[in-house]
Amino acid sequence: MGQQETVATSLADTVREGIGAALAEVDADLARRYPGDPGTRQPVHTVYVPGDAFTAGTIRSWGDQALAMLDEHAPDAAALAAVLDLPDDLAGPVHERVRAKLEREPVEDLRIDFEDGYGVRPDAEEDEAAARAAALVAAAYRDGTAAPYMGIRMKCMEAAVRDRGIRTLDIFLTGLLEAGGLPDGLVLTLPKVTYAEQVTAMVRLLEAFEKARDLTPGRIGFEIQIETTQSILGPDGRATVSRMIEAAEGRATALHYGTFDYSASCGVSAAYQASDHPAADHAKAVMQVAAAGTGVRLSDGSTNVLPVGPTAQVHDAWKLHHGLTRRALARAYYQGWDMHPGHLPTRYAAVYAFYREGLEKAAARLAAYVAKAGGDVMDEPATAKALSGYLLRGLDCGAVDPAEVARLTGLTRADLEGLAGRFAALG
Repeated sequence: MGQQETVATSLADTVREGIGAALAEVDADLARRYPGDPGTRQPVHTVYVPGDAFTAGTIRSWGDQALAMLDEHAPDAAALAAVLDLPDDLAGPVHERVRAKLEREPVEDLRIDFEDGYGVRPDAEEDEAAARAAALVAAAYRDGTAAPYMGIRMKCMEAAVRDRGIRTLDIFLTGLLEAGGLPDGLVLTLPKVTYAEQVTAMVRLLEAFEKARDLTPGRIGFEIQIETTQSILGPDGRATVSRMIEAAEGRATALHYGTFDYSASCGVSAAYQASDHPAADHAKAVMQVAAAGTGVRLSDGSTNVLPVGPTAQVHDAWKLHHGLTRRALARAYYQGWDMHPGHLPTRYAAVYAFYREGLEKAAARLAAYVAKAGGDVMDEPATAKALSGYLLRGLDCGAVDPAEVARLTGLTRADLEGLAGRFAALG
């Protein structure tokens, strides 16, 4: 007793050691390329506001406008449920949480736009707008009115606007540093990427800025916006987006799908440009596979159908937006663009219903997995990871509460983080 029983083997230790040595380089490459989830909260949306329209009151204004639209077009839970076809048991909790979210944190991620939403302006005008954006963002983080994530979308790396984009980025980042430093929630977006070399150029630009301002190397990351066919499939038939992630050298934080630019580049006529078009589904499927395991997150695009006008027209736009958001969530695109304050009620209604309707089943399956209790479904570690990620996303956006998740699973948030592989969040 207490001694390990000796078993017979045929292979010498040198065989195992030799295989380990032969695969050491592969092991290191896997760890570098596929580090897994970054362990941070992912916003459920990104709101774009033109650089000349952004003010200190923009975020609160969006929330107030969204609340006013709810009051006018869906004043209670039953009315909202009727428009969006929500189940009776979800109507009350979803409506209540949507209102609370719009009052507390109406925008999770905001991008001040210096690209398509801003256009080409005189240099002095864009200089002033970029400096003003930096001052407003810094002030928002100081006084607690900032969104969890904020930043700018610069002009792209194409020759015609490259210098202007670089200058705007320099002014914005310099302004943030002069105002106290780069906020933790800083996000930058590089649009209309067609070649991996443009991503490499962005890396070199950020390296130069970090060196000039004595920042920690790698401090500044960026999103890559997928808006052209060349960013999905290269002339050699390879998936270009994978090369772009590699070219970012660990700085890529997300891939954002650009619905209308990409659709146009595929030749889709304007009436059919939408995030559920087959061309969009193909692009996002390629993005999804390319990003899997890399720690680079995905964002769906937007709808350009705005909820404005009489109530019937608003309801039609809400139904469309809600349906597209639900569709994206089911396909594991957990973030999307919102272009108008009226999109916020349906964004949060779709997100909250998605996480609340599956809460009890997901919690029960996870609890059974942890307890090894069995049941009518045999889950594996990969499924437990997905179940934990589902619950964590619900917690992050406010769809579910920590107390109810703990009651249903018997697990703490730290337990969920570990099961989901969000090890960075535990440090």
